[in-house]
Amino acid sequence: MRGANVRTSVRVTFEEAVFGCEKEIEINYKEECSDCHGTGAKPGTSPQTCPKCNGKGKIMYTQQSFFGTVQNVQTCPDCGGSGKIIKEKCSKCYGSGYVSTRKKFKVNIPAGIDNGQSIRLAGAGEPGTNGGGRGDLLVEVVVSSHPVFKRQDTSIFSTVPISFVQAALGGPIRIRTVDGEVEYEVKPGTQTDTRVRLRGKGVPTLRNKNIRGDHYVTLVVQVPERLTEAQKEALRKFDEAMGGTSHTEEKPKKKGFFK
Repeated sequence: MRGANVRTSVRVTFEEAVFGCEKEIEINYKEECSDCHGTGAKPGTSPQTCPKCNGKGKIMYTQQSFFGTVQNVQTCPDCGGSGKIIKEKCSKCYGSGYVSTRKKFKVNIPAGIDNGQSIRLAGAGEPGTNGGGRGDLLVEVVVSSHPVFKRQDTSIFSTVPISFVQAALGGPIRIRTVDGEVEYEVKPGTQTDTRVRLRGKGVPTLRNKNIRGDHYVTLVVQVPERLTEAQKEALRKFDEAMGGTSHTEEKPKKKGFFK
């Protein structure tokens, strides 16, 4: 029978998930006992054929029911299905044939992997029984959150603040991406929450790391909270030039009934 799979996890940063990396993990690993060489029997002895099942590992019994005689098959209770009986167990592995140890594995994290996806290492799981192969080691990738970037499939999203002057007059700004800072030319008259796309600055696909998604940037116009008197006066003149009013005129009070 094939051995069971073993599950573990590894944490990577946002950038490591985008571009890929190599991580080293350490797990509890069952290795063949060096004293009994996996037999589970004391050195100098060997397992014997189970007399109850004659080495088959299963026993068959009949049972009478309303429908007649029914034959049932179950795992041998004496040998546990192995077909062998160990009279003198190995003192090192206590008859299991394996000893537990800490073993390190190198895991190649592919570029573009997403949070919660797993990597399979074939043959690194639990050992099998009666000559069965080992199971697999399944490593779940946990991607740490990023303070600036958010991800959805192969797209990356971020927000960049710009000043009122930059939004009105336009001009170059610096935008942070996973590849480093890039320069972008803001168009004059840009409104707040305008979204721009940086092609090819997203996450690579798992099938082909040369094919990448896009990076979407939301431009948010920031309004200054504190202004000097000179700045306030400049804004009032700007408002007047735009045809507005920089101050609120006092409205005449309405006359009462008796007036």
